[in-house]
Amino acid sequence: MPTMDNNAIFSIYKESIKSLITFNDEEWQAFSGFLKTKKLKKNECYVEAGKTCKELGFIITGAVRYCNSVDGKEVTGYFCFENNFVTAIKSYLTEEPCLYDIKTLEDTIFVVISKENMRAMLNHPLLSCKIERFGRLISERFNILFEDRLKSFIIKTPEERYLDLLESGRDIVRRVPVQYIAQFIGITPVSLSRIKKRILESTTSSNEI
Repeated sequence: MPTMDNNAIFSIYKESIKSLITFNDEEWQAFSGFLKTKKLKKNECYVEAGKTCKELGFIITGAVRYCNSVDGKEVTGYFCFENNFVTAIKSYLTEEPCLYDIKTLEDTIFVVISKENMRAMLNHPLLSCKIERFGRLISERFNILFEDRLKSFIIKTPEERYLDLLESGRDIVRRVPVQYIAQFIGITPVSLSRIKKRILESTTSSNEI
């Protein structure tokens, strides 16, 4: 895990969320007081199924996967990497138990805002208006991700979903084990191997022309 102090971590966070929220010096001083860092080793849980998710996280370095057990088999539904928010959004908003695990794929550093601190900021005279908009924009991001994921399974083939992963620019193939990628696109590792072989053969043929 990279060695970074809180000042460096919060500086990355401040720069990363500029598209959603900006602060003057006084506002940042107040806002940063509500932030905490969380550091997890590989394969540790950010949140466990059956427990309430009490933190809105943002990945500074590392990666996580959203997963669950279905009929005794583990299923991976989503991946998140650096510069992405991570939470069990329904559990965080409603305080109901989470229906899935969020596990680290690598040693991971997060900046987190607890539900308690989010409430405090919504009532803070200096921050309330900006935090209300910040929360709304984050919720919109999660809604868009959900719709994109649903659309992918409705209108795309497994091969197209795999190609989308390759084109995402996040080096997923190197960083994520094959079985999790197969689960994510809804096929077996054997079927994924066939898809990879077809793509390789197609690429080789194109290069020979």
